[in-house]
Amino acid sequence: MSTRLDGKTALVTGATSNIGRAIAEAFAAEGAHVVVSGRSAGRGKEVVDGIRARGGRADFVQAALDGSAAASQALAREATRVLGGRIDVLVNNAGIYPGGVTAATDEKTFDQVYAVNVKAPFFLTAAVAPAMAEAGRGAIINLGSWIARLGVPVGALYSSTKGAVETLTRAWAAEFGPQGVRVNAISPGVVLTPTPGEIHPGEVMMNGTPAGRMGTPDAIAHAAVYLAAEESAFVHGAVLDVDGGRTGVAVIAG
Repeated sequence: MSTRLDGKTALVTGATSNIGRAIAEAFAAEGAHVVVSGRSAGRGKEVVDGIRARGGRADFVQAALDGSAAASQALAREATRVLGGRIDVLVNNAGIYPGGVTAATDEKTFDQVYAVNVKAPFFLTAAVAPAMAEAGRGAIINLGSWIARLGVPVGALYSSTKGAVETLTRAWAAEFGPQGVRVNAISPGVVLTPTPGEIHPGEVMMNGTPAGRMGTPDAIAHAAVYLAAEESAFVHGAVLDVDGGRTGVAVIAG
Protein backbone atom coordinates (compact mmCIF):
# COMPACT_ATOMS: atom_id res chain seq x y z
CA MET A 1 0.00 0.00 0.00
CA SER A 2 1.32 3.45 -0.93
CA THR A 3 1.43 6.21 1.69
CA ARG A 4 0.96 9.51 -0.14
CA LEU A 5 -2.02 10.30 2.10
CA ASP A 6 -0.82 8.47 5.20
CA GLY A 7 -2.30 9.97 8.36
CA LYS A 8 -4.83 12.12 6.52
CA THR A 9 -8.59 11.98 6.90
CA ALA A 10 -11.00 12.52 4.04
CA LEU A 11 -14.72 12.97 3.39
CA VAL A 12 -15.91 12.06 -0.12
CA THR A 13 -19.52 12.81 -1.03
CA GLY A 14 -21.37 10.72 -3.58
CA ALA A 15 -18.84 7.98 -2.87
CA THR A 16 -21.01 4.90 -3.36
CA SER A 17 -20.57 4.67 -7.15
CA ASN A 18 -18.59 5.75 -10.21
CA ILE A 19 -16.15 8.66 -9.69
CA GLY A 20 -16.80 9.14 -5.98
CA ARG A 21 -16.26 5.47 -5.24
CA ALA A 22 -13.01 5.43 -7.20
CA ILE A 23 -11.75 8.48 -5.31
CA ALA A 24 -12.60 6.97 -1.92
CA GLU A 25 -10.88 3.71 -2.84
CA ALA A 26 -7.80 5.53 -4.15
CA PHE A 27 -7.54 7.70 -1.03
CA ALA A 28 -7.76 4.65 1.22
CA ALA A 29 -5.16 2.83 -0.86
CA GLU A 30 -2.83 5.78 -0.27
CA GLY A 31 -3.24 5.56 3.51
CA ALA A 32 -6.10 7.95 4.26
CA HIS A 33 -8.97 7.22 6.64
CA VAL A 34 -11.99 7.87 4.43
CA VAL A 35 -15.62 8.62 5.16
CA VAL A 36 -17.68 7.24 2.30
CA SER A 37 -20.86 9.29 2.08
CA GLY A 38 -23.98 8.73 0.02
CA ARG A 39 -27.69 7.98 0.12
CA SER A 40 -27.59 4.18 -0.16
CA ALA A 41 -26.51 2.33 2.96
CA GLY A 42 -26.24 -0.90 0.98
CA ARG A 43 -23.89 0.51 -1.63
CA GLY A 44 -21.97 2.36 1.06
CA LYS A 45 -21.37 -0.85 2.98
CA GLU A 46 -20.14 -2.52 -0.18
CA VAL A 47 -17.57 0.22 -0.78
CA VAL A 48 -16.42 0.26 2.84
CA ASP A 49 -16.19 -3.54 3.03
CA GLY A 50 -14.08 -3.57 -0.13
CA ILE A 51 -11.70 -0.93 1.21
CA ARG A 52 -11.31 -2.74 4.52
CA ALA A 53 -10.74 -6.07 2.77
CA ARG A 54 -7.76 -4.47 1.02
CA GLY A 55 -6.33 -3.21 4.30
CA GLY A 56 -7.65 0.36 4.14
CA ARG A 57 -9.60 2.43 6.65
CA ALA A 58 -13.13 3.55 5.79
CA ASP A 59 -16.49 4.23 7.37
CA PHE A 60 -19.87 4.98 5.86
CA VAL A 61 -21.94 8.02 6.79
CA GLN A 62 -25.36 8.15 5.18
CA ALA A 63 -26.41 11.55 3.89
CA ALA A 64 -28.96 12.93 1.48
CA LEU A 65 -27.46 16.26 0.47
CA ASP A 66 -30.60 18.09 -0.59
CA GLY A 67 -29.10 21.55 -0.56
CA SER A 68 -30.27 22.50 2.90
CA ALA A 69 -27.64 23.93 5.21
CA ALA A 70 -28.87 21.52 7.90
CA ALA A 71 -28.11 18.42 5.81
CA SER A 72 -24.62 19.61 4.92
CA GLN A 73 -23.86 20.65 8.49
CA ALA A 74 -25.08 17.30 9.85
CA LEU A 75 -22.77 15.42 7.47
CA ALA A 76 -19.84 17.62 8.44
CA ARG A 77 -20.43 16.99 12.15
CA GLU A 78 -20.81 13.22 11.82
CA ALA A 79 -17.86 12.83 9.44
CA THR A 80 -15.67 14.89 11.77
CA ARG A 81 -16.68 12.67 14.69
CA VAL A 82 -16.06 9.43 12.79
CA LEU A 83 -12.68 10.68 11.57
CA GLY A 84 -11.48 11.45 15.09
CA GLY A 85 -12.12 15.17 15.21
CA ARG A 86 -10.85 16.55 11.92
CA ILE A 87 -11.31 16.45 8.15
CA ASP A 88 -8.11 17.03 6.18
CA VAL A 89 -9.56 16.54 2.70
CA LEU A 90 -13.07 17.27 1.44
CA VAL A 91 -14.18 16.05 -1.98
CA ASN A 92 -17.41 17.67 -3.19
CA ASN A 93 -18.42 15.03 -5.70
CA ALA A 94 -22.14 14.34 -5.16
CA GLY A 95 -24.32 15.65 -7.96
CA ILE A 96 -27.26 14.88 -10.22
CA TYR A 97 -27.51 15.13 -13.98
CA PRO A 98 -30.90 15.55 -15.59
CA GLY A 99 -30.74 15.51 -19.37
CA GLY A 100 -33.03 17.52 -21.54
CA VAL A 101 -33.24 20.90 -23.17
CA THR A 102 -34.03 24.26 -21.61
CA ALA A 103 -37.67 24.53 -22.70
CA ALA A 104 -38.44 21.10 -21.23
CA THR A 105 -36.97 21.92 -17.80
CA ASP A 106 -39.53 22.73 -15.10
CA GLU A 107 -38.93 24.90 -12.06
CA LYS A 108 -38.91 21.98 -9.62
CA THR A 109 -36.11 20.28 -11.55
CA PHE A 110 -34.19 23.55 -11.80
CA ASP A 111 -34.33 24.10 -8.05
CA GLN A 112 -33.43 20.49 -7.26
CA VAL A 113 -30.35 20.46 -9.48
CA TYR A 114 -29.04 23.73 -8.06
CA ALA A 115 -29.78 22.50 -4.54
CA VAL A 116 -27.78 19.29 -4.93
CA ASN A 117 -25.02 20.52 -7.23
CA VAL A 118 -24.36 24.00 -5.82
CA LYS A 119 -26.07 24.64 -2.48
CA ALA A 120 -25.04 21.34 -0.90
CA PRO A 121 -21.29 21.71 -1.58
CA PHE A 122 -21.51 25.40 -0.68
CA PHE A 123 -22.87 24.73 2.79
CA LEU A 124 -20.69 21.65 3.30
CA THR A 125 -17.60 23.69 2.51
CA ALA A 126 -18.88 26.42 4.82
CA ALA A 127 -19.12 23.80 7.58
CA VAL A 128 -15.72 22.18 6.97
CA ALA A 129 -13.33 24.87 5.71
CA PRO A 130 -13.18 27.06 8.87
CA ALA A 131 -11.76 24.19 10.95
CA MET A 132 -9.22 23.52 8.21
CA ALA A 133 -8.27 27.20 8.22
CA GLU A 134 -7.92 27.20 11.99
CA ALA A 135 -5.60 24.18 11.75
CA GLY A 136 -3.64 25.90 8.98
CA ARG A 137 -3.98 23.06 6.51
CA GLY A 138 -6.46 21.18 4.36
CA ALA A 139 -7.52 20.45 0.80
CA ILE A 140 -10.90 20.85 -0.86
CA ILE A 141 -11.49 19.23 -4.23
CA ASN A 142 -14.60 20.09 -6.25
CA LEU A 143 -15.89 18.14 -9.22
CA GLY A 144 -16.67 20.29 -12.24
CA SER A 145 -17.40 19.14 -15.78
CA TRP A 146 -16.11 19.66 -19.29
CA ILE A 147 -19.51 21.00 -20.40
CA ALA A 148 -19.10 23.96 -18.07
CA ARG A 149 -16.80 25.45 -20.71
CA LEU A 150 -17.74 23.75 -23.96
CA GLY A 151 -21.34 24.34 -24.92
CA VAL A 152 -23.48 21.42 -26.07
CA PRO A 153 -27.14 21.59 -27.08
CA VAL A 154 -28.44 19.59 -24.11
CA GLY A 155 -27.86 19.80 -20.37
CA ALA A 156 -27.77 23.59 -20.02
CA LEU A 157 -29.04 23.36 -16.45
CA TYR A 158 -26.38 20.89 -15.34
CA SER A 159 -23.56 22.69 -17.12
CA SER A 160 -24.51 25.97 -15.45
CA THR A 161 -24.25 24.37 -12.01
CA LYS A 162 -20.78 23.08 -12.83
CA GLY A 163 -19.81 26.55 -14.03
CA ALA A 164 -20.89 27.80 -10.61
CA VAL A 165 -18.76 25.14 -8.91
CA GLU A 166 -15.69 26.21 -10.90
CA THR A 167 -16.29 29.84 -9.90
CA LEU A 168 -16.67 28.81 -6.26
CA THR A 169 -13.37 26.94 -6.52
CA ARG A 170 -11.51 30.12 -7.41
CA ALA A 171 -13.38 32.22 -4.85
CA TRP A 172 -12.72 29.72 -2.07
CA ALA A 173 -9.06 29.49 -3.04
CA ALA A 174 -8.85 33.24 -2.47
CA GLU A 175 -10.87 33.06 0.74
CA PHE A 176 -9.24 30.08 2.44
CA GLY A 177 -5.88 29.75 0.68
CA PRO A 178 -4.07 32.30 2.84
CA GLN A 179 -4.96 30.14 5.87
CA GLY A 180 -3.36 27.06 4.33
CA VAL A 181 -6.43 25.49 2.73
CA ARG A 182 -5.93 24.57 -0.91
CA VAL A 183 -9.08 24.59 -3.04
CA ASN A 184 -8.99 23.11 -6.55
CA ALA A 185 -11.31 21.38 -8.98
CA ILE A 186 -11.23 18.49 -11.40
CA SER A 187 -13.11 18.79 -14.69
CA PRO A 188 -13.80 15.28 -16.01
CA GLY A 189 -14.73 14.40 -19.55
CA VAL A 190 -17.29 11.67 -20.22
CA VAL A 191 -16.46 9.16 -17.50
CA LEU A 192 -18.26 5.90 -16.83
CA THR A 193 -17.44 2.49 -15.49
CA PRO A 194 -17.16 0.35 -18.66
CA THR A 195 -19.67 -2.42 -19.24
CA PRO A 196 -18.21 -5.27 -21.32
CA GLY A 197 -19.89 -5.58 -24.70
CA GLU A 198 -21.95 -2.43 -24.28
CA ILE A 199 -21.51 0.78 -26.29
CA HIS A 200 -22.62 3.80 -24.29
CA PRO A 201 -24.21 6.83 -26.02
CA GLY A 202 -21.67 9.05 -24.26
CA GLU A 203 -18.89 7.62 -26.37
CA VAL A 204 -19.87 9.82 -29.32
CA MET A 205 -19.14 12.89 -27.17
CA MET A 206 -15.49 11.86 -27.02
CA ASN A 207 -15.11 11.55 -30.77
CA GLY A 208 -12.56 14.01 -32.12
CA THR A 209 -10.50 14.02 -28.93
CA PRO A 210 -6.91 12.81 -28.55
CA ALA A 211 -8.12 10.03 -26.25
CA GLY A 212 -10.90 9.04 -28.64
CA ARG A 213 -12.82 7.24 -25.90
CA MET A 214 -14.61 7.69 -22.62
CA GLY A 215 -12.58 7.88 -19.45
CA THR A 216 -12.74 5.60 -16.44
CA PRO A 217 -13.33 6.66 -12.83
CA ASP A 218 -9.75 5.68 -11.94
CA ALA A 219 -8.42 8.51 -14.12
CA ILE A 220 -10.28 11.05 -11.99
CA ALA A 221 -9.25 9.31 -8.78
CA HIS A 222 -5.56 9.61 -9.70
CA ALA A 223 -6.02 13.36 -10.20
CA ALA A 224 -7.82 13.64 -6.86
CA VAL A 225 -4.96 11.90 -5.07
CA TYR A 226 -2.54 14.39 -6.58
CA LEU A 227 -4.64 17.38 -5.47
CA ALA A 228 -4.99 15.93 -1.96
CA ALA A 229 -1.31 15.08 -1.56
CA GLU A 230 1.69 17.25 -0.82
CA GLU A 231 2.89 17.14 -4.44
CA SER A 232 0.26 19.79 -5.21
CA ALA A 233 1.20 22.10 -2.33
CA PHE A 234 1.71 25.01 -4.76
CA VAL A 235 -1.58 24.49 -6.60
CA HIS A 236 -4.43 26.84 -5.66
CA GLY A 237 -7.64 27.70 -7.51
CA ALA A 238 -6.88 25.42 -10.44
CA VAL A 239 -9.32 23.49 -12.58
CA LEU A 240 -7.56 20.34 -13.73
CA ASP A 241 -8.98 19.03 -16.99
CA VAL A 242 -9.04 15.24 -16.98
CA ASP A 243 -11.15 14.93 -20.08
CA GLY A 244 -9.14 13.18 -22.77
CA GLY A 245 -8.54 16.57 -24.39
CA ARG A 246 -12.26 17.30 -24.90
CA THR A 247 -12.20 21.00 -23.99
CA GLY A 248 -8.76 21.97 -25.21
CA VAL A 249 -7.94 19.94 -28.32
CA ALA A 250 -9.59 19.06 -31.61
CA VAL A 251 -8.22 16.21 -33.68
CA ILE A 252 -8.79 16.92 -37.35
CA ALA A 253 -8.69 13.89 -39.60
CA GLY A 254 -6.66 14.43 -42.74
